[in-house]
Amino acid sequence: MEPSIFLDVLASLQKLFVGYIPAAVLGSFVGYLIGINTAIYQVLKRIFQIPHSIPPIALLPIALVIFGDNSEPATVVIVFLGTLWSMIINTAIGLQHFRRQNNNFRVAIFHTFHALKVGIWVAWFTVIATEMLIGPKGLGFLAWNAYKAGNTNYMIDAVLYIGIIGFLLDQLLDFAGNLLAQIVSDGKKPS
Repeated sequence: MEPSIFLDVLASLQKLFVGYIPAAVLGSFVGYLIGINTAIYQVLKRIFQIPHSIPPIALLPIALVIFGDNSEPATVVIVFLGTLWSMIINTAIGLQHFRRQNNNFRVAIFHTFHALKVGIWVAWFTVIATEMLIGPKGLGFLAWNAYKAGNTNYMIDAVLYIGIIGFLLDQLLDFAGNLLAQIVSDGKKPS
């Protein structure tokens, strides 16, 4: 990996994790609070669908008005918001299924990790898209600038790194979820 591409990878991952991790923690907590009570869940699930229905990239102009030309905080905030709603909704759904299936922890783990995977996908997509639109660094910026400069090799390299990183993040969450599901006992022997 060339040093410049490595720096772009680090820039993209930094924006991803600075927005994703707090959203995953807060979203899981709020989703848990909503999901433990069926009446609250029925009322709030519709309300949370409204912000969840807004594509995070659509928030970019608002974030740029708030943060000015400083693109990194704008990117982090829209990554946070895009991830937050997915985490809240999917965690609450997971708790509802957990309760319906006789407190089966594997069901809760499945839904929690599904929320984490959806959240990481939304966050990664948002980081790459914002980098393409406003830069000034990262894999999305590299791919877009390579396209504009006619540098096919850098463009393909950037897209491959984007795909590989997305795949690895997905697989890491799958592995962690499966491992946790094996550790947590629901009264049955793991198969």
